[in-house]
Amino acid sequence: MESMPRIILHLDLDAFFCAVEETQNPALRGVAFAVGGKPNERGVVASCSYAARKLGVRSAMPMSRAVRLCPGLVIVPGRHRLYSEVSKKVMEILHDQSGLVEQISIDEAFLDISDVRDEPERLARGLQARIRDELHLPSSIGIASNKLVAKIATEVGKALALKRIKAQGLAEPPNAVTVVPYGEEAAFLSPLPADMLWGVGPKTSKRLAELGIHMIGDIAKWPEAELIHLFGENGRDLSRHAKGIDTRPITTERETKSISQEVTFSVDVVSDKVLEKTVREQSAEVARQLRRENLAGRTIKLKIRWPDFTTITRQTTLNNPTDMEDEIAMTALELMKSTRKPNQAVRLIGVGVSGLGLPIRQLGLWDMDSEKSRKLQEAVDALQEKYGRDVIRKGDE
Repeated sequence: MESMPRIILHLDLDAFFCAVEETQNPALRGVAFAVGGKPNERGVVASCSYAARKLGVRSAMPMSRAVRLCPGLVIVPGRHRLYSEVSKKVMEILHDQSGLVEQISIDEAFLDISDVRDEPERLARGLQARIRDELHLPSSIGIASNKLVAKIATEVGKALALKRIKAQGLAEPPNAVTVVPYGEEAAFLSPLPADMLWGVGPKTSKRLAELGIHMIGDIAKWPEAELIHLFGENGRDLSRHAKGIDTRPITTERETKSISQEVTFSVDVVSDKVLEKTVREQSAEVARQLRRENLAGRTIKLKIRWPDFTTITRQTTLNNPTDMEDEIAMTALELMKSTRKPNQAVRLIGVGVSGLGLPIRQLGLWDMDSEKSRKLQEAVDALQEKYGRDVIRKGDE
Protein backbone atom coordinates (compact mmCIF):
# COMPACT_ATOMS: atom_id res chain seq x y z
CA MET A 1 0.00 0.00 0.00
CA GLU A 2 1.43 3.38 -1.02
CA SER A 3 2.03 5.74 1.89
CA MET A 4 0.37 9.13 1.99
CA PRO A 5 2.56 12.05 0.88
CA ARG A 6 4.01 14.25 3.59
CA ILE A 7 3.10 17.90 3.98
CA ILE A 8 6.14 19.97 4.96
CA LEU A 9 5.94 23.66 5.82
CA HIS A 10 9.01 25.91 5.69
CA LEU A 11 8.85 29.24 7.54
CA ASP A 12 11.27 32.12 7.06
CA LEU A 13 11.09 35.26 9.21
CA ASP A 14 11.45 38.17 6.78
CA ALA A 15 14.46 40.45 7.53
CA PHE A 16 14.34 39.05 11.05
CA PHE A 17 16.93 41.18 12.88
CA CYS A 18 15.50 44.37 11.38
CA ALA A 19 11.93 43.30 12.12
CA VAL A 20 12.84 42.74 15.77
CA GLU A 21 14.54 46.15 15.95
CA GLU A 22 11.39 47.76 14.55
CA THR A 23 9.33 46.22 17.36
CA GLN A 24 11.72 47.84 19.85
CA ASN A 25 11.86 51.18 18.01
CA PRO A 26 8.82 51.81 15.76
CA ALA A 27 10.51 54.97 14.42
CA LEU A 28 12.68 52.66 12.28
CA ARG A 29 9.69 51.51 10.21
CA GLY A 30 10.05 52.67 6.63
CA VAL A 31 13.61 53.86 7.31
CA ALA A 32 16.68 52.64 5.40
CA PHE A 33 18.66 50.93 8.17
CA ALA A 34 20.98 47.98 8.67
CA VAL A 35 21.89 45.81 11.62
CA GLY A 36 25.63 45.20 11.85
CA GLY A 37 29.07 46.60 12.63
CA LYS A 38 30.47 50.05 12.04
CA PRO A 39 31.90 50.78 8.57
CA ASN A 40 35.23 51.99 10.01
CA GLU A 41 35.65 48.71 11.90
CA ARG A 42 35.25 46.37 8.92
CA GLY A 43 31.63 45.83 9.91
CA VAL A 44 29.31 43.68 7.81
CA VAL A 45 25.56 44.03 7.18
CA ALA A 46 23.87 41.25 9.17
CA SER A 47 20.39 42.31 8.07
CA CYS A 48 18.88 45.32 6.30
CA SER A 49 15.42 46.83 6.05
CA TYR A 50 13.41 46.66 2.85
CA ALA A 51 13.82 50.43 2.46
CA ALA A 52 17.61 49.88 2.45
CA ARG A 53 17.32 46.97 0.02
CA LYS A 54 15.45 49.25 -2.37
CA LEU A 55 18.66 51.33 -2.51
CA GLY A 56 20.92 48.33 -3.20
CA VAL A 57 22.00 47.36 0.33
CA ARG A 58 22.21 43.59 0.92
CA SER A 59 22.99 41.22 3.78
CA ALA A 60 26.66 40.14 4.10
CA MET A 61 27.76 43.31 2.29
CA PRO A 62 30.62 45.29 3.89
CA MET A 63 29.04 48.12 5.85
CA SER A 64 31.41 50.61 4.20
CA ARG A 65 29.93 49.74 0.79
CA ALA A 66 26.38 49.86 2.18
CA VAL A 67 26.99 53.42 3.41
CA ARG A 68 28.34 54.44 -0.01
CA LEU A 69 25.20 53.07 -1.67
CA CYS A 70 22.94 54.66 0.92
CA PRO A 71 24.63 57.70 2.56
CA GLY A 72 21.73 58.20 4.98
CA LEU A 73 21.80 54.57 6.16
CA VAL A 74 21.03 54.20 9.86
CA ILE A 75 23.30 51.59 11.48
CA VAL A 76 21.89 49.66 14.43
CA PRO A 77 24.23 47.45 16.54
CA GLY A 78 23.12 43.83 16.70
CA ARG A 79 21.47 42.45 19.86
CA HIS A 80 21.82 38.72 19.43
CA ARG A 81 20.51 37.75 22.84
CA LEU A 82 17.29 39.64 22.07
CA TYR A 83 17.01 37.98 18.66
CA SER A 84 17.47 34.55 20.27
CA GLU A 85 14.74 35.29 22.81
CA VAL A 86 12.30 36.38 20.09
CA SER A 87 13.23 33.38 17.93
CA LYS A 88 12.41 31.10 20.86
CA LYS A 89 8.93 32.65 21.08
CA VAL A 90 8.36 32.02 17.37
CA MET A 91 9.41 28.38 17.79
CA GLU A 92 6.94 28.02 20.68
CA ILE A 93 4.15 29.14 18.34
CA LEU A 94 5.28 26.58 15.76
CA HIS A 95 5.35 23.83 18.39
CA ASP A 96 1.75 24.68 19.24
CA GLN A 97 0.92 23.73 15.66
CA SER A 98 3.03 20.58 15.30
CA GLY A 99 5.23 18.37 17.44
CA LEU A 100 7.59 17.88 14.50
CA VAL A 101 9.53 21.15 14.25
CA GLU A 102 13.10 21.42 12.94
CA GLN A 103 14.74 24.78 13.56
CA ILE A 104 17.49 25.24 10.96
CA SER A 105 18.60 28.74 11.93
CA ILE A 106 17.58 31.61 14.20
CA ASP A 107 14.92 32.70 11.67
CA GLU A 108 13.97 29.50 9.80
CA ALA A 109 12.23 26.23 10.58
CA PHE A 110 10.51 23.23 9.02
CA LEU A 111 7.25 21.73 10.31
CA ASP A 112 5.73 18.40 9.38
CA ILE A 113 2.00 19.17 9.23
CA SER A 114 0.96 15.89 7.59
CA ASP A 115 -1.28 14.97 10.52
CA VAL A 116 -2.79 18.42 11.02
CA ARG A 117 -6.45 18.49 10.06
CA ASP A 118 -6.54 21.78 8.23
CA GLU A 119 -6.10 22.96 4.66
CA PRO A 120 -2.35 23.73 4.29
CA GLU A 121 -2.63 27.25 2.89
CA ARG A 122 -5.22 28.26 5.48
CA LEU A 123 -2.99 26.84 8.20
CA ALA A 124 -0.04 28.83 6.83
CA ARG A 125 -2.02 32.07 6.78
CA GLY A 126 -3.11 31.39 10.35
CA LEU A 127 0.50 30.90 11.45
CA GLN A 128 1.53 34.12 9.72
CA ALA A 129 -1.31 36.02 11.40
CA ARG A 130 -0.46 34.70 14.87
CA ILE A 131 3.24 35.55 14.53
CA ARG A 132 2.30 39.00 13.24
CA ASP A 133 -0.34 39.66 15.94
CA GLU A 134 1.60 38.33 18.93
CA LEU A 135 5.18 39.26 17.99
CA HIS A 136 4.67 41.92 15.27
CA LEU A 137 6.94 40.01 12.88
CA PRO A 138 6.48 39.34 9.14
CA SER A 139 7.11 35.88 7.71
CA SER A 140 6.99 33.92 4.47
CA ILE A 141 6.03 30.27 4.05
CA GLY A 142 6.53 27.49 1.51
CA ILE A 143 4.57 24.22 1.54
CA ALA A 144 5.40 21.03 -0.38
CA SER A 145 5.79 17.29 0.03
CA ASN A 146 9.41 17.57 1.22
CA LYS A 147 11.95 19.93 2.79
CA LEU A 148 13.85 20.76 -0.39
CA VAL A 149 10.85 21.90 -2.41
CA ALA A 150 9.20 23.65 0.57
CA LYS A 151 12.29 25.80 1.15
CA ILE A 152 12.65 26.66 -2.53
CA ALA A 153 8.93 27.47 -2.62
CA THR A 154 9.51 30.03 0.14
CA GLU A 155 12.37 31.60 -1.81
CA VAL A 156 10.38 31.74 -5.06
CA GLY A 157 7.32 33.15 -3.31
CA LYS A 158 9.35 35.87 -1.61
CA ALA A 159 11.05 36.86 -4.87
CA LEU A 160 7.74 37.13 -6.74
CA ALA A 161 6.09 39.09 -3.92
CA LEU A 162 9.01 41.52 -3.67
CA LYS A 163 8.91 42.05 -7.43
CA ARG A 164 5.22 43.02 -7.22
CA ILE A 165 5.88 45.26 -4.23
CA LYS A 166 8.77 46.99 -6.01
CA ALA A 167 6.60 47.58 -9.10
CA GLN A 168 4.18 49.43 -6.83
CA GLY A 169 7.00 51.67 -5.59
CA LEU A 170 6.79 50.24 -2.06
CA ALA A 171 9.37 48.82 0.35
CA GLU A 172 7.81 46.26 2.66
CA PRO A 173 8.11 42.56 3.63
CA PRO A 174 6.83 39.95 1.14
CA ASN A 175 4.59 37.98 3.57
CA ALA A 176 4.38 35.30 0.88
CA VAL A 177 2.70 31.89 1.04
CA THR A 178 3.55 29.45 -1.77
CA VAL A 179 2.11 25.94 -2.08
CA VAL A 180 3.51 23.28 -4.45
CA PRO A 181 0.88 20.51 -4.86
CA TYR A 182 1.99 16.90 -4.54
CA GLY A 183 3.06 15.51 -7.91
CA GLU A 184 4.00 18.93 -9.31
CA GLU A 185 7.42 19.22 -7.67
CA ALA A 186 9.50 18.56 -10.81
CA ALA A 187 7.40 20.94 -12.93
CA PHE A 188 7.73 23.66 -10.27
CA LEU A 189 11.53 23.28 -10.10
CA SER A 190 12.18 22.85 -13.83
CA PRO A 191 12.39 26.54 -14.91
CA LEU A 192 14.42 27.64 -11.88
CA PRO A 193 18.21 28.31 -11.95
CA ALA A 194 20.33 25.25 -11.13
CA ASP A 195 22.06 26.99 -8.22
CA MET A 196 18.78 27.11 -6.28
CA LEU A 197 19.26 23.42 -5.49
CA TRP A 198 20.94 22.48 -2.23
CA GLY A 199 24.49 21.36 -2.87
CA VAL A 200 24.99 23.48 -5.99
CA GLY A 201 27.65 25.99 -4.98
CA PRO A 202 29.83 28.17 -7.23
CA LYS A 203 32.14 25.32 -8.32
CA THR A 204 29.33 22.89 -9.14
CA SER A 205 27.34 25.67 -10.82
CA LYS A 206 30.34 26.54 -13.03
CA ARG A 207 30.86 22.87 -13.95
CA LEU A 208 27.15 22.48 -14.80
CA ALA A 209 27.28 25.60 -16.99
CA GLU A 210 30.27 24.16 -18.86
CA LEU A 211 28.05 21.16 -19.62
CA GLY A 212 25.27 23.41 -20.89
CA ILE A 213 23.18 22.89 -17.75
CA HIS A 214 21.64 26.11 -16.47
CA MET A 215 18.17 25.22 -15.17
CA ILE A 216 17.02 22.58 -12.70
CA GLY A 217 15.02 20.99 -15.52
CA ASP A 218 18.27 20.54 -17.47
CA ILE A 219 19.69 18.50 -14.59
CA ALA A 220 16.55 16.36 -14.41
CA LYS A 221 17.02 15.35 -18.07
CA TRP A 222 20.53 13.95 -17.55
CA PRO A 223 20.89 10.23 -16.74
CA GLU A 224 21.61 9.73 -13.04
CA ALA A 225 24.54 7.38 -13.78
CA GLU A 226 26.23 10.09 -15.86
CA LEU A 227 25.77 12.69 -13.14
CA ILE A 228 27.31 10.28 -10.62
CA HIS A 229 30.24 9.75 -12.99
CA LEU A 230 30.74 13.52 -13.27
CA PHE A 231 30.07 14.60 -9.67
CA GLY A 232 30.51 11.48 -7.54
CA GLU A 233 27.83 10.74 -4.94
CA ASN A 234 26.73 14.37 -5.16
CA GLY A 235 25.52 13.49 -8.66
CA ARG A 236 22.94 11.12 -7.20
CA ASP A 237 21.57 13.93 -5.01
CA LEU A 238 21.57 16.32 -7.97
CA SER A 239 19.50 13.91 -10.03
CA ARG A 240 16.97 13.19 -7.29
CA HIS A 241 16.67 16.79 -6.10
CA ALA A 242 16.18 18.08 -9.65
CA LYS A 243 13.17 15.76 -9.90
CA GLY A 244 11.79 17.10 -6.62
CA ILE A 245 12.67 14.00 -4.59
CA ASP A 246 13.86 14.51 -1.00
CA THR A 247 13.20 11.88 1.66
CA ARG A 248 14.99 13.51 4.60
CA PRO A 249 12.88 13.50 7.76
CA ILE A 250 12.22 16.40 10.10
CA THR A 251 15.00 16.37 12.73
CA THR A 252 13.50 17.66 15.95
CA GLU A 253 16.75 18.04 17.92
CA ARG A 254 20.06 19.50 16.78
CA GLU A 255 23.28 18.75 18.59
CA THR A 256 25.52 21.71 19.37
CA LYS A 257 28.85 20.70 17.82
CA SER A 258 30.98 23.65 18.91
CA ILE A 259 30.89 27.06 20.56
CA SER A 260 33.22 29.82 19.40
CA GLN A 261 33.92 33.54 19.35
CA GLU A 262 35.98 35.49 16.83
CA VAL A 263 36.73 39.10 15.93
CA THR A 264 38.08 40.86 12.85
CA PHE A 265 40.20 43.85 13.91
CA SER A 266 39.59 47.24 12.29
CA VAL A 267 43.41 47.61 12.06
CA ASP A 268 45.84 44.67 11.90
CA VAL A 269 47.17 44.00 15.41
CA VAL A 270 50.79 43.27 16.37
CA SER A 271 50.53 43.99 20.10
CA ASP A 272 50.95 40.86 22.25
CA LYS A 273 48.99 42.56 25.04
CA VAL A 274 45.99 43.32 22.82
CA LEU A 275 45.95 39.81 21.37
CA GLU A 276 46.21 38.18 24.80
CA LYS A 277 43.42 40.38 26.17
CA THR A 278 41.23 39.49 23.17
CA VAL A 279 41.86 35.75 23.56
CA ARG A 280 41.03 35.93 27.28
CA GLU A 281 37.79 37.83 26.61
CA GLN A 282 36.79 35.33 23.92
CA SER A 283 37.62 32.41 26.21
CA ALA A 284 35.47 33.93 28.95
CA GLU A 285 32.49 34.32 26.60
CA VAL A 286 32.87 30.77 25.24
CA ALA A 287 33.04 29.44 28.80
CA ARG A 288 29.91 31.39 29.76
CA GLN A 289 28.02 29.93 26.80
CA LEU A 290 29.17 26.42 27.71
CA ARG A 291 27.96 26.78 31.29
CA ARG A 292 24.69 28.36 30.15
CA GLU A 293 23.99 25.28 28.01
CA ASN A 294 25.35 22.87 30.64
CA LEU A 295 28.10 21.70 28.29
CA ALA A 296 31.84 21.18 28.47
CA GLY A 297 34.36 20.42 25.73
CA ARG A 298 37.70 18.69 25.34
CA THR A 299 39.02 20.25 22.12
CA ILE A 300 40.24 23.86 22.26
CA LYS A 301 40.64 25.61 18.90
CA LEU A 302 42.43 28.79 17.88
CA LYS A 303 41.71 30.49 14.56
CA ILE A 304 44.06 33.15 13.16
CA ARG A 305 43.90 35.13 9.91
CA TRP A 306 46.97 37.03 8.72
CA PRO A 307 46.78 40.34 6.79
CA ASP A 308 47.12 38.46 3.47
CA PHE A 309 43.87 36.59 4.37
CA THR A 310 45.65 33.28 4.95
CA THR A 311 43.63 31.55 7.68
CA ILE A 312 44.92 28.76 9.90
CA THR A 313 43.32 26.74 12.69
CA ARG A 314 45.20 25.01 15.48
CA GLN A 315 43.69 22.77 18.13
CA THR A 316 44.57 20.57 21.07
CA THR A 317 42.56 18.01 23.02
CA LEU A 318 42.48 18.02 26.83
CA ASN A 319 42.36 14.94 29.02
CA ASN A 320 39.03 16.05 30.52
CA PRO A 321 36.25 18.31 29.22
CA THR A 322 36.20 21.87 30.56
CA ASP A 323 33.86 24.83 30.84
CA MET A 324 36.31 27.06 32.75
CA GLU A 325 37.58 30.22 31.10
CA ASP A 326 41.09 30.11 32.61
CA GLU A 327 41.75 26.63 31.23
CA ILE A 328 40.36 27.55 27.81
CA ALA A 329 42.35 30.81 27.73
CA MET A 330 45.61 29.20 28.85
CA THR A 331 45.31 26.51 26.17
CA ALA A 332 44.36 29.02 23.45
CA LEU A 333 47.27 31.30 24.38
CA GLU A 334 49.69 28.37 24.17
CA LEU A 335 48.35 27.60 20.68
CA MET A 336 48.81 31.24 19.68
CA LYS A 337 52.36 31.29 21.04
CA SER A 338 53.30 28.18 19.05
CA THR A 339 51.67 29.49 15.84
CA ARG A 340 52.48 33.18 15.65
CA LYS A 341 55.93 34.62 15.04
CA PRO A 342 57.12 37.59 17.17
CA ASN A 343 55.48 40.86 16.03
CA GLN A 344 53.47 39.06 13.34
CA ALA A 345 50.36 41.09 12.49
CA VAL A 346 46.92 39.52 13.00
CA ARG A 347 43.74 40.45 11.13
CA LEU A 348 41.31 38.03 12.83
CA ILE A 349 41.50 35.84 15.92
CA GLY A 350 39.01 33.40 17.39
CA VAL A 351 38.66 30.83 20.17
CA GLY A 352 36.39 27.80 20.08
CA VAL A 353 35.59 24.61 21.99
CA SER A 354 34.31 21.38 20.42
CA GLY A 355 33.94 17.74 21.42
CA LEU A 356 31.02 18.81 23.60
CA GLY A 357 29.15 16.81 26.21
CA LEU A 358 27.81 17.08 29.71
CA PRO A 359 30.30 18.42 32.30
CA ILE A 360 32.06 15.77 34.37
CA ARG A 361 31.67 16.36 38.11
CA GLN A 362 33.89 13.68 39.70
CA LEU A 363 35.38 15.24 42.82
CA GLY A 364 38.38 13.78 44.58
CA LEU A 365 40.62 15.10 47.35
CA TRP A 366 42.61 17.26 44.93
CA ASP A 367 39.58 18.64 43.07
CA MET A 368 38.14 20.85 45.82
CA ASP A 369 39.92 23.99 44.63
CA SER A 370 38.60 23.38 41.13
CA GLU A 371 35.05 23.01 42.42
CA LYS A 372 35.36 26.21 44.47
CA SER A 373 36.50 28.00 41.32
CA ARG A 374 33.55 26.58 39.43
CA LYS A 375 31.03 27.71 42.04
CA LEU A 376 32.63 31.16 42.13
CA GLN A 377 32.46 31.36 38.35
CA GLU A 378 28.79 30.34 38.36
CA ALA A 379 28.07 33.09 40.91
CA VAL A 380 29.86 35.61 38.67
CA ASP A 381 27.81 34.36 35.69
CA ALA A 382 24.59 35.01 37.60
CA LEU A 383 25.65 38.54 38.57
CA GLN A 384 26.79 39.40 35.04
CA GLU A 385 23.59 37.97 33.57
CA LYS A 386 21.52 40.22 35.84
CA TYR A 387 23.58 43.41 35.98
CA GLY A 388 25.80 43.28 32.86
CA ARG A 389 29.31 42.12 32.02
CA ASP A 390 31.01 45.14 33.64
CA VAL A 391 29.60 44.52 37.12
CA ILE A 392 32.61 42.28 37.91
CA ARG A 393 35.93 42.53 36.12
CA LYS A 394 39.34 41.03 36.80
CA GLY A 395 41.92 43.22 38.49
CA ASP A 396 44.15 43.59 35.42
CA GLU A 397 41.30 44.74 33.14
